[in-house]
Amino acid sequence: MQEKKETKRTNQSAKKQQNSSNNKNQNRQKNKNKANTIGKQRPSNQKNENWYKELEKSIEANKKAQSKRVYPMNFKNPTSNARIKITPLGGLGEIGGNMMVMETNTSAIIIDVGMSFPDDEMHGVDILVPDFSYLKTIKDKIRGIIITHAHEDHIGALPYLFKNQDLQFPIYATPLPLGMIANKFDEHKISKKFFRPVEKRKIYKIGDFDIEWIHITHSIIDASSLAITTEAGTIIHTGDFKIDHTPIDGLPADLHRFAYYGDKGVLCLLSDSTNSYNPGFTRSESSVGPTFDTIFSKAKGRVIMSTFSSNIHRVYQAITHGIEHGRKVAVIGRSMEKNLNTAMELGYINLDNSIFIDAHEVNRYNDKDVLIVTTGSQGESMSALFRMATNEHRHIKIKPTDQIIISAKAIPGNEASVSKVLNYLYKSGADVAYKDFSEIHVSGHAAQEEQKLMIRLVKPKFFLPVHGEYNHIHRHKETAMKCGIPEKNIYLMSDGEQVEITQKYLKKVGSVKTGKVYIDNQINKQIENDVVIDRQKLAESGIVSVIAQIDKSTNKLIGKPKVLSYGLVADKDMQKFSKEVEEILDQLLINAKGPMLGNPKAVENTLRQAVRKHVFRKMKKYPTVVPTIFVL
Repeated sequence: MQEKKETKRTNQSAKKQQNSSNNKNQNRQKNKNKANTIGKQRPSNQKNENWYKELEKSIEANKKAQSKRVYPMNFKNPTSNARIKITPLGGLGEIGGNMMVMETNTSAIIIDVGMSFPDDEMHGVDILVPDFSYLKTIKDKIRGIIITHAHEDHIGALPYLFKNQDLQFPIYATPLPLGMIANKFDEHKISKKFFRPVEKRKIYKIGDFDIEWIHITHSIIDASSLAITTEAGTIIHTGDFKIDHTPIDGLPADLHRFAYYGDKGVLCLLSDSTNSYNPGFTRSESSVGPTFDTIFSKAKGRVIMSTFSSNIHRVYQAITHGIEHGRKVAVIGRSMEKNLNTAMELGYINLDNSIFIDAHEVNRYNDKDVLIVTTGSQGESMSALFRMATNEHRHIKIKPTDQIIISAKAIPGNEASVSKVLNYLYKSGADVAYKDFSEIHVSGHAAQEEQKLMIRLVKPKFFLPVHGEYNHIHRHKETAMKCGIPEKNIYLMSDGEQVEITQKYLKKVGSVKTGKVYIDNQINKQIENDVVIDRQKLAESGIVSVIAQIDKSTNKLIGKPKVLSYGLVADKDMQKFSKEVEEILDQLLINAKGPMLGNPKAVENTLRQAVRKHVFRKMKKYPTVVPTIFVL
């Protein structure tokens, strides 16, 4: 009996557990079914209510409006088959040397004509300018040169372009760039008859292009972006830019115009990629001022400040802080003087002439009463700062009590030159403020958040990142994709590539010849390519000179050959090397055929090859061999 009761209890307990489990599963399924209906069904008592129908209509309308606001070009049907061809001739795959051609079937414009700096292997070369070969093939189409701003990497090659009589075109620019170009043209004795001053927020018809200059902030006064409208659509070219809300002149970027064109619909955006790796925002130019003030207040001797000669606002800040601390100002360096005078003459900055003194007057004042503003922030060997540091300047020698401020960042490729001048300055005992002050220099280029803002304002269909090496434009591409631009609508250009844009597509259609022309800036003339190549060979492998006389009747040397070597063999080894060359020449004469000795040039060529092979076997170098043979 007891066993039956136990069995009954066990069965009842199992039945309760089974019922509990079934109830839980039923509840889970109900909750799941309920969750699946949320957002898909509305309560039955609201199905016929007008307010809910209007709500649904409003939701759909808002979705469409938002999509049209963010991607306006997606809602525009192609209305034209017109094409724009874009050809960068400089500025891509490099820092500097910016130059670009935009063309339709019947006309073309050039955007900027900039220079760049040589690398260490380009001996005796001061600057590089773009190869203008392509311009010669389309010269009849070109209607003008459009300048965004006055930095050297955007205007520095203009004098060399204009030395070609067939490549002189109207130059359209705002006043400060034209003023600085005028300084260059004066040096090169070039007429300014092609200058065409423009106003911002005004549209100019230039060939098939309607162009508006839009104010933008950068590390130079009076910089511009471009709105270029054609039958194919509107193209925005940012030029070099950053978004500075507190610029020194109180003129922030004209963001409203970018938004205006963005709302109308922009076919393509070309945007500055220089700082595409930098997160956040680039600091305002005005942030440098307090750092200057701190340094000036602590300086017990002269303050010598060096920066880019075109960075007028940086120079202006240094001067104003110098004045506040009771210092007279000496501006030293030809480009610095000219650019500052131009900015003052055109009314961009206002400074009393009484504050300035000449370089030869500096020693008449107490050191604590002097500010020297000079060139040489890139370590240029001919700059005023370099000559001061090496005691080669006529009036200024660096003293241990001097406070040096280098308010610039080394341009890629110039690091060694900057390091060199820093070494000289430190050896002189002066106190140098450079990278150790985080706010002694700020960039003029947009960081990622500013690049995003530009993309969001302009809302382009297509995107071409420009200005920078390939890794810079690649990173800018990634930023653009985060802002909703499809990868298929982005192309990473290289110099010489031709990209065609229509309302339907963007694609590469060809390529043209590009390259660099070498310039000796001391004489303002081109250095031919073969000269630079020869200099590179001489630097790498040295030179061997062989002078010998041969008796034609005996096929033997007359006396010993004179062998000279530079950059290849040490002086202590020259006697041994000369003997080796003499043996080579003796063997050559033994094997020479009769007709060869009647042709000294043939003997020289054979000797040149033999000596080069001998040197390579021993030293793994291919020197330049210069034989001079006299057959008597």
